[in-house]
Amino acid sequence: MAVAADASVVLELYKLRQETTLRAARQFIAMDFWPKDVEELRTVSRAMGTDKNAYWRQVMSYWEMAAALVLRGAVDSDLFFDTNGEGLFLYAKYHHWHAETEKESGNKFMSNTAALIEKYPAAAAIHERIVKSLASR
Repeated sequence: MAVAADASVVLELYKLRQETTLRAARQFIAMDFWPKDVEELRTVSRAMGTDKNAYWRQVMSYWEMAAALVLRGAVDSDLFFDTNGEGLFLYAKYHHWHAETEKESGNKFMSNTAALIEKYPAAAAIHERIVKSLASR
């Protein structure tokens, strides 16, 4: 059961999401950037020194940090999933592009988010709904 400290963490995560640069980065990564193939994805995800790559790294690291808070018990998982779905959306949106890279390198894309999906049925259900929605897009 969530307690006041959990609510404080969730509210702080929300405040951070309102920061100007993170808001612009989230807009680009979640809404504006729809790569057609893995090479187009890599033009952003691997283009160190570019604004788009900075957006990529900022958004991915933000949601991986948030996922780590859940995995480590710093915030109640049910409260988190009730109020934060964007990280799961990004995993669903981009994971299929990274499947081959994961096989080659052994590095798991958004590993904390992947762990949430594996560990928590609520996260798996949200992820599944998003994958279906994206498939019909």
